[in-house]
Amino acid sequence: MNWNHADTAVVFIDPQNDVLSPTGSSWDATGASVTENDTVAHMLAIFEAAKAASFGMFISPHYFYPTDHRWLFNGALEADELRTGTFDRSGPLTVDGFEGSGADWLEEFKPYIQDPDTVVASPHKVFGSQTNDLVLQLRKRRITTVLLGGMLANMCVESHLRDLLEQGFEVYVVRDAIAGPRHPEWGDGYQAALVNYRFLAHGVVTTEDVVAAMQSAVP
Repeated sequence: MNWNHADTAVVFIDPQNDVLSPTGSSWDATGASVTENDTVAHMLAIFEAAKAASFGMFISPHYFYPTDHRWLFNGALEADELRTGTFDRSGPLTVDGFEGSGADWLEEFKPYIQDPDTVVASPHKVFGSQTNDLVLQLRKRRITTVLLGGMLANMCVESHLRDLLEQGFEVYVVRDAIAGPRHPEWGDGYQAALVNYRFLAHGVVTTEDVVAAMQSAVP
């Protein structure tokens, strides 16, 4: 884990209220995993370490606009997100009603996400980065290694992991800066994702690993 701030960056997926806050629309499904992993505190520790050590920060958000509610077919989770208004915004060209909404960032993350050096990609629409400009933004900065965290473990995080691997990036998943949904019939999404991370990622690491490596790389 000899990471260099010149070619390594953190990518956080969906650091938003609907999946990380007790007020969010998905908390019943995600709350236990977020709490057990101490996901918010670990993400915050990585934000802080990345800023101090000049590592790039990239955010891949999930937004639904009113026009997305006109889709004619959806998978199980997509249908549930659209039904509950998860990640809803009033439109792509307005932030009316965004502040404090489920689509908004957690309050404690805002100083880092709103930092002018942080890159907020266009929204992904299903699960992976194929539908936004994250890869372009990484390539344009010659980033070759990604430290991946955020939500949801077995959906958007795993989908980003798979796409970034196919695009030729070296990807490490930060296992405790992630959480997943639990469903009485479908199972534990976080545990399912961990199995695939071990098969797919270049490494499955902890926040402690990441912070220590960043501190040793302080320019």
